[in-house]
Amino acid sequence: MRFERLDEWLDWQETLHPTGMDLGLERCQWLKLRMGRETLPFPVITVAGTNGKGSSVAFLDAIFRAGGYRTGTYTSPHLVRYNERIRLSGEEVSDDAILRAFARIDDARGDTVVTYFEFATFAAIETFVDANVDIAILEVGIGGRLDAVNVFDPDVALITPIDIDHVKWLGPDRESAGYEKAGIMRAHRPVVVSDPEPPDSVQASAEALDAHRAQSGIDYHVQCQATHWELRGLGRDLMSLPYPTLFGAFQTSNAAGAIVAAQYLHDRLPLDEATIANGIRSATVRGRFEVIPGCPRVILDIAHNPHAAGALARSLILNPCNGATHAVVAMLADKDHTQVIAPLLALVEHWHVAGLDGQRGSSGSTMGNLLRKLTSAEAVSVYDGVSAALVAALDVSAPEDQVLVFGSCHTVGEALTAGVLQHRRAGSDG
Repeated sequence: MRFERLDEWLDWQETLHPTGMDLGLERCQWLKLRMGRETLPFPVITVAGTNGKGSSVAFLDAIFRAGGYRTGTYTSPHLVRYNERIRLSGEEVSDDAILRAFARIDDARGDTVVTYFEFATFAAIETFVDANVDIAILEVGIGGRLDAVNVFDPDVALITPIDIDHVKWLGPDRESAGYEKAGIMRAHRPVVVSDPEPPDSVQASAEALDAHRAQSGIDYHVQCQATHWELRGLGRDLMSLPYPTLFGAFQTSNAAGAIVAAQYLHDRLPLDEATIANGIRSATVRGRFEVIPGCPRVILDIAHNPHAAGALARSLILNPCNGATHAVVAMLADKDHTQVIAPLLALVEHWHVAGLDGQRGSSGSTMGNLLRKLTSAEAVSVYDGVSAALVAALDVSAPEDQVLVFGSCHTVGEALTAGVLQHRRAGSDG
């Protein structure tokens, strides 16, 4: 084995490929053959989209686990620990399991350079094979068509709401992004589209492949009642589903897409309505309008594109506090800062701005200068890092205020590891 510790492997992987990110499947196809993974011993659901991917994976995982099935989920990026990316029946896998998978991949690749994300994707598959899972749920990293996850053929594809993001790789508009996301479809196989208004490119791709499309609002419908919601269509009506515990009205749409995707595997992994209801009720995911109790309350949200920021703004309006809102924000440099900030400007009284480390990170001064133009100099404070910004925001907040932390997975991850928040979470757990 090349290394004995997980951090050593990860540090090495980050420098192995000269560009770090290299979308394309030729290398992955070759590695799949080398590792003998042309076919997998379990069904696969692949999830692509701009927003709602993580929640949709969480719903699928919870539904199948409620049915007694052993699940494997692969998501990215992680918030705090790399092991979050690969889970077995909801639990993070051990370092040892990842090390064994890395060693196999390293042996199989020979002199071929493999990226950090490709190592992670194949490590997830190796771990799922070793664990003899009943179902694998794979979240696409970027796009779909050229993402490493797409080297493994899904039995069911799920496409969540699409918006403009990662324009360098996915193009400048929803149509180009939709084309890339639609790349996870397979000919004559089901694809569930939970985006209620998908780009035309998604429909065109489905027609070209003769994929069995299930479109939200056309092929299946959500009807909300006072105490429950109903899912109708595709030959099976579910009439008494509980609302998700995940916050946000849009989560019902995410849950519906997950249920429809799961039902396409009914012959292999049957689920009754009570099981589906239990799964929807129990699904959780970190960093999606996650409220950390206390005074002031802290809200963590990874929103980093305009669509997600709009959803975050609506959630804040529906769940108001009695005082002021202090926002801790740090973003990557390749995001549209102005469009992400815009939906939240009228909801935030003071901005606590930080920078993010790494090649893609934006500096606190850059974000601070932008916000001073959009608001006022008095409403903006700049700090060296997320932890310092969070401490300052909490120090100046009254008990009836709230502190919102958003802008990136990295931002929420740094907040979660901050001593002030770890102490608060430990207190609430006890």
